[in-house]
Amino acid sequence: MLRRLHKDQPETFAFTPANQKWAEAQITKYPEGRQASAIIPLLWRAQEQEGWLTRPAIEQISAMLDLAYIRGLEVASFYFMFQLQPVGSVAHIQVCGTLSCMICGAEDLIGICREKIADKPHVLSADGKFSWEEVECLGSCANAPMAQIGKDYYEDLTSARFTEILDELAAGQVPVPGPQNGRYAAEPLKGLTTLQDYDSGKTQYNASVQLAVDLGDTIKRIDGTEVPLLTPWLGKTARTAAPAKKKAAPKPAAVKASSAPNVSDATVVEGKKPRTMTAPRKSGADDLKLISGVGPKLEAVLNGLGFWHFDQVAKWTSTEVAWVDSNLKFKGRIERDDWMAQAAKLAKS
Repeated sequence: MLRRLHKDQPETFAFTPANQKWAEAQITKYPEGRQASAIIPLLWRAQEQEGWLTRPAIEQISAMLDLAYIRGLEVASFYFMFQLQPVGSVAHIQVCGTLSCMICGAEDLIGICREKIADKPHVLSADGKFSWEEVECLGSCANAPMAQIGKDYYEDLTSARFTEILDELAAGQVPVPGPQNGRYAAEPLKGLTTLQDYDSGKTQYNASVQLAVDLGDTIKRIDGTEVPLLTPWLGKTARTAAPAKKKAAPKPAAVKASSAPNVSDATVVEGKKPRTMTAPRKSGADDLKLISGVGPKLEAVLNGLGFWHFDQVAKWTSTEVAWVDSNLKFKGRIERDDWMAQAAKLAKS
């Protein structure tokens, strides 16, 4: 399936203050130089905040992780859990259409979505409150047919009950998730045949549904205020836990201090320094972000080191690459993505 960004995009994106702190904490899970591993949780958080994943959000998060924009877009467009178009302001309905659910009436549920929401998936209802799509198996086959609405499953659906659920949501209510036919969980429809002395009355609902009811957040979007932000990997439990500051080691006397951003005083410089420039040529600096693997932050570092043009990068030797690697602190990235070959082609274009 071809997945494209929606034609209408907002101009900007910014995490809420609470979500920004959450995102920064997630990045600290990964070792230096591997921050790109946080791309999926950060994209997901942005989608939870906005309802769908916008181009400014993808670009902002890519910049936070020092990724080229295309890298962020590749991830966002690959995984179907990311919605690349606006969704309903109240709820996005995901109807399971795989075998068990299809046999048990999923087509009827999809028909209701076409009638009450929009004729085609991923299209907003007239009032903008709802959108829907058919999805692959959601793993609740014993309770077919079912649909995921917000964070929770609505199972054992009938056409009549599904219609009622949509009406309740439209009226501002939050229907109780889980089985809709009186079942406690996924026991046989005719009742338990084993473990009949099991006490299922400890809570009114099964554990998953009980938690959703207690939190009251079935369709509420995450804004960063749900639970305290914990960062046990840093030995921190504070909501605003920040990465521990590293003490700068003395810099070798032979190395001239650089004003480039993100170049630590603790850097041990290896290799041979390439020829650099104090400013770009009169024609203006080249867009180094066109080199795969170079994002906005790395471009700023390269500029600060004195590299402004493709032909400069194209001329780097192996010993000069080692010097640049030491300053970028992303060892191996240059050779992995072959910046020199890319730059040479860009210089000719």
